Amino acid sequence: MRARICAPLGLISMAVSMAAFTYDQDLEAWRQRREAKLKADDGWLTVAGLFWLHDGENVAGSDPASAITLPRGPARLGVFRFENGRTSFQPAGGVSVAAVPELKSDTDHGGPDLVQFGDFTMFVIHRGNRYAIRLKDKQSEFRKGFTGLHWYPGNEQYRVVAKWVAYPEPKTMAVPNILGETEQQPNPGYAVFSLHGRAYQLYPVLEGKQLFFIFRDQTSGKETYPSGRFLYSELPEDGHVILDFNKAQNPPCAFTPYATCPLPPPQNRLAVRIEAGELDYGHHTH
Repeated sequence: MRARICAPLGLISMAVSMAAFTYDQDLEAWRQRREAKLKADDGWLTVAGLFWLHDGENVAGSDPASAITLPRGPARLGVFRFENGRTSFQPAGGVSVAAVPELKSDTDHGGPDLVQFGDFTMFVIHRGNRYAIRLKDKQSEFRKGFTGLHWYPGNEQYRVVAKWVAYPEPKTMAVPNILGETEQQPNPGYAVFSLHGRAYQLYPVLEGKQLFFIFRDQTSGKETYPSGRFLYSELPEDGHVILDFNKAQNPPCAFTPYATCPLPPPQNRLAVRIEAGELDYGHHTH
């Protein structure tokens, strides 16, 4: 009788161990992809400048007097003309860059139009009532000096199955950003979950076909990035959503001063330590 009981228990234990091993492997692979994306030619580490547009001509070039100052290259690359919320680009004579009669911004359907020259990529971003040129540089000092990401050890206890509470009618949520602006973002509902014996709620915005949570917890400003972290999840299924805090990540502002990151809304500032996910960039205690 004992042998017949022990065999199933052994199989159960093996299955549990294999599931944990598979999860750890998947998590490590996800974290490697996260770092590779940051280091890519178009990753956040290449963001090397942010220049707010003013009406009329905005000259781009390495001349220090340029409105859009490049770290190297021709003294005058060209001109971004901005009028009534519309931006065009005209290259300087002898510069091999295509003219663009109207540049779509990052908030337009299909994403922004790119102006590319050597290692540089420039495009229009739209924040509140303002427009700017974002500069990416494959030779950015942030990319060259990148020292790698660091994480809390993976812990499946922080992979939480939360109850999803959908709103009867679509709502919006006020989301502040580091520029001091607030934007209304689509908020389809909220997640209810438990950690360390207490219940909490997190409110996401809808980003494409994912839920995007911007949150702060009691590790923020200590082990993790001061303003808070980002967490993405799949859309709810059968009234539940999976919150895997092992995949909580730093906002782009942790890696470049030229990002325009959203901040956690008040309802997403949690009175709990979430010791999971990405540590503050440069933090090496774990």
